Amino acid sequence: MTAFIPGLRLSEIFYREAVGPILARHSPRLTYSAALIGYGSDVLGYDTARSMDHEWGPRLLLFIPDADAARLAPELHELLRHELPKRVYGFSTNFGPTVESGTRSMQPADDGPIEHKVEVLSFSAFLRDRFGIDTYTDLTPVDWLTLTDQALLELTAGAVFHDGLGELQPMRAALAYYPDQIWRYRLAAQWARIGELEAFVRRTAEVGDEIGSALVTAALARDLMRLAFLMERRYAPYPKWFGTAFARLLYGPELGRHLDAALAARSWPEREQGLTAVYRIAATMHNALDMTAPLPSDPTPFFGRPFLVIHGGEFAAAIRETITDSDVLALPRDAGGIDQFVDSTAVLCHHRARLSTFYSIM
Repeated sequence: MTAFIPGLRLSEIFYREAVGPILARHSPRLTYSAALIGYGSDVLGYDTARSMDHEWGPRLLLFIPDADAARLAPELHELLRHELPKRVYGFSTNFGPTVESGTRSMQPADDGPIEHKVEVLSFSAFLRDRFGIDTYTDLTPVDWLTLTDQALLELTAGAVFHDGLGELQPMRAALAYYPDQIWRYRLAAQWARIGELEAFVRRTAEVGDEIGSALVTAALARDLMRLAFLMERRYAPYPKWFGTAFARLLYGPELGRHLDAALAARSWPEREQGLTAVYRIAATMHNALDMTAPLPSDPTPFFGRPFLVIHGGEFAAAIRETITDSDVLALPRDAGGIDQFVDSTAVLCHHRARLSTFYSIM
């Protein structure tokens, strides 16, 4: 088996040495863009040799003008079937049929046309069919809040190899991160989530519910990790790569050390000790943003009860006071983005389900 190389690098080689030259020879006047964006661990840069077993290999998206898509897409697909080399950099450019899991894998081809993974489509169809938006400009607050972090990563991660249409680079710049007012709304919602749970680590343990205490700790750990992504203005990937991406945040290693201690703890005092260390760091990070008056960074008892908390609700309230956009103020208080209050794959992976779910709470 050919030794693993990162999928982004392989796809760029595929474009530079195979797809691009074929288009230059056969369609020199074609205006197009080529990129590897969308789904895939290779797009995020987290692929490993394990990734090679499905939906990985020499592949890319080829965007063509809307007016030409219906006519040209089948023609270009067929051209590449007959003109692409059988292998690039030692990897087969041919992919086998779709299997029961709905995926395809590289499969050697000795003769005849190949079944490649160059997807030819218009840019507008890509946005509309996969992300539920007609344009990347003038997005409404609801648009932003129903585009999950993962969806936005799929549009802004990966690589652009050629942008003849002049759409991909502006799109990636426009969606690089949430607009300021949406960011503040999501931050307030995340602090509110922490405020809802923080007192229960010890309260559950007081009644002998150690499993409950551990589960609350795990939920708080995830919410604190998402808070760190927000404060560092980074999109968080879906669960498979959530921890990997978190470790690469500026504060990831420091926060991770204390979260690891809290999650590994076998008693509530140890859990509380780990979480309070994280609370201090999170509060310090918040104050460094300079968006509100400084808030206390030392955990204190929860309204007279001996449960050390950071009072996430107070952080949420302070951030809400900085929101001035009337459309954002009209949103449900502390709901946040769809991926902050829904974790169902069936919802998050389908833009129509995301939209209907979000509207159901408005």
